[in-house]
Amino acid sequence: MIVREKPGILSIFFVVSASGGSILPRIFPQLFLVIALSALIVLAHRDFPTLVPVVSSAPFALIGIALSIFLGFRNNACYDRWWEARKLWGALLIAGRTLGRQTLILEGRGDGRGAALRARIVGFAIAFVYALRLHLRPGDGEGRVLERLDEADRRLYRASRNPPDFVLRRIVAELAAARGEGLLSDIEFTMIEATIEAMASVQGSCERIRSTPLPFAYTLLLHRTAYVFCFMLPFGFADQLGWLAPLAAGMVAYTFFGLDILGDELEEPFGDLPNDLPIAAIADTIAINLREALGETDLPPLPQPVKGVLM
Repeated sequence: MIVREKPGILSIFFVVSASGGSILPRIFPQLFLVIALSALIVLAHRDFPTLVPVVSSAPFALIGIALSIFLGFRNNACYDRWWEARKLWGALLIAGRTLGRQTLILEGRGDGRGAALRARIVGFAIAFVYALRLHLRPGDGEGRVLERLDEADRRLYRASRNPPDFVLRRIVAELAAARGEGLLSDIEFTMIEATIEAMASVQGSCERIRSTPLPFAYTLLLHRTAYVFCFMLPFGFADQLGWLAPLAAGMVAYTFFGLDILGDELEEPFGDLPNDLPIAAIADTIAINLREALGETDLPPLPQPVKGVLM
């Protein structure tokens, strides 16, 4: 996720890097092609008007309005996915902190067994957060999960088809054992188990977003329409704008292609592009909060943006 101050009126035109918030690097080939094609059409029409005719610009205005509305609807749908995912990880942060507070009731119970049980439960919660991050955005970092598990759990974790769910099952198993030993009452068990259920709900909802993209036919229709419109646009303005037609076509292409690419990024909020969610940073924040709840003092600093990007 891009985290930076809003650029000023002068610098806003010079932001060209992806980390700075610009989508120009991703659409530059298409943009260059539209401008070059527009220049060729204007040149060919001036020299060979009968071979390269122009058409009325009125249909382009109507199609442009319809395409703009269509792009708006799609980007709203993509942003809804992005924002829902962000709310889910916010709920996970709250659930993690709640679990750290709820398990305080175990301290002082069972001649030290309660404190050891609390440390295991909170450790499993940290492992779950990192396992969920890897589940949604594969990459490095499995060591942060494995360091919270014993050897037997590590084997089961690696063999599981759904590692985050395995970790949650281990937490509930620890809670059930604690209830059987009398370390937790039925009410206390139900209270903590409800927090674990909230964490499982976050996982299931994130999996739904990841595995259910927008209908491909919807995206394909928009891609085709945007490309055809931008490539045909110079034929409607070669006479009226002359050599300004490539500039006008480039501005329209920048807007349409940019919105299209931005929608693609927001559609997959758990990816690793600059506009995707900082789930790794949120996972680190939850882990730090839980470690602090256990009384640890040697804690790393909270995640900070790197070159304006927080991932």
